[in-house]
Amino acid sequence: MLDTMDIKILTILQEDSTLPVAEIGKRVGLSTTPCWRRIQKLEQDGIIERRVALLNPKAVGAGVTVFVQITTNQHNAAWLERFDAVVRNFPEIVEAYRMSGHVDYLLRVVVPDIESYDRFYKAFIGQIELTDVSSAFAMEQIKFTTAMPLNFAASQIAGKRGRDEA
Repeated sequence: MLDTMDIKILTILQEDSTLPVAEIGKRVGLSTTPCWRRIQKLEQDGIIERRVALLNPKAVGAGVTVFVQITTNQHNAAWLERFDAVVRNFPEIVEAYRMSGHVDYLLRVVVPDIESYDRFYKAFIGQIELTDVSSAFAMEQIKFTTAMPLNFAASQIAGKRGRDEA
C-alpha cells in the first residue's frame, strides 16, 4: 500500500529519475537514508519496474509512428505463443496489446519512413498468419507521457484512512 510520501517520491521520479536521492529527499521532506530506503522498497515491491532514458524518436531515426490493428481467426495457445515470439522479434514494435472488441491486437510501431514500414509489414506478415491488418499513420503526437497517474493511488489512501477511522 502506498502512502502520501511514496506518491510524492514517485511523482518526482516519474519526472526525472536521475535526480540524486538527497535532492528527492529534500523535496519531499526526508533525509537521504529514509528516502533511499523508500525507493528501494518501491523497487522491491515492483511498483518501480525500472528506470530508463526516454529518447527523442526523430533524433534516433524513428520519427514515424504507425498503429497497427490486427484480427485473427486463430484463438489458441499455440498461435498466441507464436504471435508473442514474432512480436518480440521486431524492435520496431514498441508496444503490443491484446484487445477486446473487433480488433484482436493493437501494435505501436516506430520506423523512419513509409518505405521502412512497408519492409517491416512484409517481414511481419511473412512470419505469422493473420486474418486482417490495418495500419494508421500518426500525423501528429498531441500527448505522450510515460508517467502513471497517481491520483488513483491517492484515492486508495484516502479510502483506507476513512475505513481505518470508522
